Amino acid sequence: LIDAERQGELGSGAITLVVSNKKSAYGLTRAAEASIPTHVRTLKEYKDAGKTREDFDRELAEYIEESQHPDLIVLAGWMHILSPAFVDRFRGKIINLHPALPGELDGAHAIDRAYSEFKAGERTKTGVMVHFVIPEVDKGKPILTQDIPCVEGDSLEDLENRIHVVEHEILPKAVKLVLEDNLSAA
Repeated sequence: LIDAERQGELGSGAITLVVSNKKSAYGLTRAAEASIPTHVRTLKEYKDAGKTREDFDRELAEYIEESQHPDLIVLAGWMHILSPAFVDRFRGKIINLHPALPGELDGAHAIDRAYSEFKAGERTKTGVMVHFVIPEVDKGKPILTQDIPCVEGDSLEDLENRIHVVEHEILPKAVKLVLEDNLSAA
């Protein structure tokens, strides 16, 4: 997304903050190199303090709202399932990149599961989607999707690489669509 913004591919979109729940996330390095503010907040810190996942999500939502007033929140590599404490605060303003087609392979490890199903002869393609976020994991309205064939002789790494290429193409397009075409989650 940082490269897409530099190349004008996000339309009116501007990245104003990169947030991670992992201190070692490469996105934080990329953001810092591009002079984009970053924020790290780990769930472990909350758990260690006797707080809940909902506390984490609610306080993170408050921080983002108060510091940014975002038009759009993009989950790219964010692996923490957000509770309604976060999602409801920004309903219709959160999109997620998921390496599977709508209704297939919801949740974590979608690429691994697609590859296993392919090797078992149960699928010939997988895909990528960008969708609006709702409390139900990977069930929000799709914005863009793209099929990706499973190719005989592929290793898991081959499939992952093809998926990542498509993810880098499709996510900026989805961001631009939502911001400029006023797509809604309804």
